[in-house]
Amino acid sequence: MWTRHLRPAPPPVATRPRNRTALLIAGLTALLAVTGCTSSTPQAPPAPEDRQGASEVADQTPAPSQDPSPEQEPLLTSDGRPQVAYLTIPELDIRNLRVEPYQGQTDDAPGTEIQDRGIAASPHGPSGGVGPGGIGNYQVTAHRNSAGGPFLTIPDLPNGARIEVATDERIYVYEVIETRETSFRSERSLAEQRAAVPGHPGRTPSEALITLSTCATQEDHAAGNYWADELGNPEHRIDKIGRLVSSHPA
Repeated sequence: MWTRHLRPAPPPVATRPRNRTALLIAGLTALLAVTGCTSSTPQAPPAPEDRQGASEVADQTPAPSQDPSPEQEPLLTSDGRPQVAYLTIPELDIRNLRVEPYQGQTDDAPGTEIQDRGIAASPHGPSGGVGPGGIGNYQVTAHRNSAGGPFLTIPDLPNGARIEVATDERIYVYEVIETRETSFRSERSLAEQRAAVPGHPGRTPSEALITLSTCATQEDHAAGNYWADELGNPEHRIDKIGRLVSSHPA
């Protein structure tokens, strides 16, 4: 009879005891993770060049849009054709004074006849000016002391005052820029008054101008000057020069 010999079981493997402090830390970490109190992985602050790039992007952000300013109607002149017009000067309370065109030159016999009717005259042609709104010198004359005196207060018209000239199609607005004096006893002075650019005979005009002219009878008489031509015009006239600044449909 044989006997079975059993192999003895191996001795248990000895385990190294864990450090108690490490175990405590591990336990606390696990607890905090479960409760959500641990912070997420920290991120490094942006590099200086990243911050600069963000600033540049912010600077490129478009500004709030603003309402565009209304476009101004372009300054339109006329072809210079002579035509009947009506003169308004709010500063002097002159309203819709008829201006009648004729071929001639300032304060000649035909022009004086028109003025004697209590309206204004506007000469055109080789010795005259252009029509309302035309490039050059639109010349308008009227009496100051007779025929109702439509230009009685013209000498008081200041620089910057508005002069409105209305035709059937458009209204031309001039602004007074200068006061001149014309002498009937000086051909040079008359040439300057009637020039396409007032005061500059022979100069080519580049803008629309106006000359309002009336007699300086009071001023001449106050100075002891009683000279007059065959039509009764005193020696001097007072001229107000204006420049076209706007126009619009009538």
